[in-house]
Amino acid sequence: MDPCDLVEETLAAIAAYPDKALFIEVAAARARKEAAASRSRLRAGLPLSALDGVSMAWKDLFDVEGRVTTAGSVVLQSEPPAKRDAALLRAAVRAGLITIGLVNMSEFAYSSLGLNPHYGTPRNPRDPEIGRSPGGSSSGSAVAVAAGLAPLAIGTDSGGSIRIPASFNGVVGYKSSTGHYPMDGVFPLSRTLDSLGPLANTVEDCVLVDAALRGVPTPEARPAELHSLRIVVPETVVLDGCEAAVVANFETAITELARAGACVERRAMPQLAKAMELVAERGHLLGAEALQLHRKRLTGPDADRMDRRVVERMRLSEHMTAVDLDAVIQTRKRLITESNALIGEAIVAFPTTSRVAMPVAPLEADDGLFARENMQTVRNAMLGNFLDWCGVAIPNGVNENGMPTSLLLSAVHGRDMAVLSAALTVEAIIRAK
Repeated sequence: MDPCDLVEETLAAIAAYPDKALFIEVAAARARKEAAASRSRLRAGLPLSALDGVSMAWKDLFDVEGRVTTAGSVVLQSEPPAKRDAALLRAAVRAGLITIGLVNMSEFAYSSLGLNPHYGTPRNPRDPEIGRSPGGSSSGSAVAVAAGLAPLAIGTDSGGSIRIPASFNGVVGYKSSTGHYPMDGVFPLSRTLDSLGPLANTVEDCVLVDAALRGVPTPEARPAELHSLRIVVPETVVLDGCEAAVVANFETAITELARAGACVERRAMPQLAKAMELVAERGHLLGAEALQLHRKRLTGPDADRMDRRVVERMRLSEHMTAVDLDAVIQTRKRLITESNALIGEAIVAFPTTSRVAMPVAPLEADDGLFARENMQTVRNAMLGNFLDWCGVAIPNGVNENGMPTSLLLSAVHGRDMAVLSAALTVEAIIRAK
């Protein structure tokens, strides 16, 4: 399509969409200007990338020149506007991608369920009858793609915030290795664990986005050869407490991959259990860094203007001592080394989330239920952040109510092209039916 026609169609669809909690701001003027420039390039036969003229939505953590970055909160609204676009947004402009707007999220990116009391909670489009969790914290990024309002969206992931909403909404989410993309101009949560990545309808779309954002003319990820694909399925932690449909769809996917020629190895991975025990005993690195970042807000009047559930979660780290934090950092290093040696060049596979998207109303009514569901939802994905993995969440079926389940493929830090290549092959098999 002509980029200008596509932008007008997209803007009209967003305006007509009944859920007004999805977009925090629609960048109509900017989108039209960028689309006109793209039209000129394409007519001259000079596209900037394979995605020149394609619309993309951005999580409201990314600086946009002249706009206040609110991070899903109201307490930042009085901050000065950004002086320039975030580095990754500038890279998108260099690739000709169209900035369609900023989408909703969990406040300060600190929840896996996607609820937001300030701007509203985006409705999960996979169940229009029941208001279900969109997943978080990149809730709007996943919903925008799942609802067909944007073919591409960008999210952030510090403990599952790309992969969880991808799972709940039945789309693909790619969490890059830390440092894979520039973090300049992105409001942080955990400077150690923060990573970025796209959400899209297919793995191939994520591969194209990755190449475009890094200025690579030809994507480096290619479908992996099945006979050389080694998949490790952990028998530790990740299947505990999973819903029946999640387990059934995961086992079906693994069986199909083995039948197609992949080498599937099931084995214990004690590092996963040790990571969970460490967090339970000493506290979470993410929590400590979030607490440090928001310390003044939590001890001042802003705390009363923040989501009470976010405030409570951040304050859980107040009990951590310097000894605890050092123990977490040093033990994490050791567990990363051990797990890297165990995995090597293999791909790790397990369910992205242990459950499908749950109804929102009970979560809003019961903070205790919210806390339990949040912890159970984030468990599998956060292990990848803790062990410094990259990963791709791929839809792998639905439950009896038609709600999506998801398969997570992960690899050790820096093996992004390997996990994307594996994901291209795996997706073609598990989504073929």
